[in-house]
Amino acid sequence: MGMLENRVALVTGAGRGLGREHALLLAREGAKVVINDLGGDWQGGGADETPAALVVKEIEDQGGQAVANFDNVAEWHGARRMVEAAIEAFGALHVVVNNAGILRDRVVFNMTEEDWDAVVDVHLKGHFLTTRFASAYWREQHKAGVDLQGRIINTTSPAGLYGNPGQTNYAAAKAGILAMTETNALELGRYGVKVNCVAPVARTRLMMNTPGTAERIGEPDEPDAFDEYDPANVSPVVAMLASAECPFSGRVFQVRGTKVGLCAGWRLEEIVFGAGRWTAATLATAVAGWPASPERRLGVWPESS
Repeated sequence: MGMLENRVALVTGAGRGLGREHALLLAREGAKVVINDLGGDWQGGGADETPAALVVKEIEDQGGQAVANFDNVAEWHGARRMVEAAIEAFGALHVVVNNAGILRDRVVFNMTEEDWDAVVDVHLKGHFLTTRFASAYWREQHKAGVDLQGRIINTTSPAGLYGNPGQTNYAAAKAGILAMTETNALELGRYGVKVNCVAPVARTRLMMNTPGTAERIGEPDEPDAFDEYDPANVSPVVAMLASAECPFSGRVFQVRGTKVGLCAGWRLEEIVFGAGRWTAATLATAVAGWPASPERRLGVWPESS
């Protein structure tokens, strides 16, 4: 038996990339899975039911259970229908994996209102909407004496943790997801719900269209070499966080290849104490020894333990 036997999971953006790998592994671990994917392109345009339907077929061919959902995560009634689809198909919902995303990269002075709204809607609002409907369901179940051990696994990004040029909209949305993870973990713990977040570095449609990354995260030169950027490397972390035995809540896990790191979020690193109210000049003198810029950068990892 897998560690997710008899649990029901909703995975958004599950037609391709990270979401597909998450859904396949959750199914292999015994979960029944709702495969949500609108089927749009990496910039959020269009719709196609084929990707979600193909993942459902893959899971069924391997002996698992899955249903497809083609709603838009950024729409109120669409998110509600996803949660209802899980309950109608499988009788319950235990896990939500918020993964769907798009990119509209621009330097901030070239970014349009549409670029901003589209990315924030899919990432940040999309995470909120599924969380809103799933958490309301879990609260009602808890009040009725049914503890489903709800689990929410959100998807942030190193861009949201450390920033990345050309991605003001994406980085802001991903940073918001981190803050939402911490807040929702505090709100929902009393109902048996745990909320965590992954920050993956993997080869996906979004990453391959991020300036400067395609060359760095391409396929390995040797066919038998370990593929550090295979999105399947991230899915075991998601499966662990989806389990009823998961001890974590309100945490962020950065994942790349075999490396899994626990992030500290935005932490206080320096402090000075004044004798009364500061002046601008005395404060400038007091903080003169502080690091002028962050030491951490996008995708930076130690090379060994």
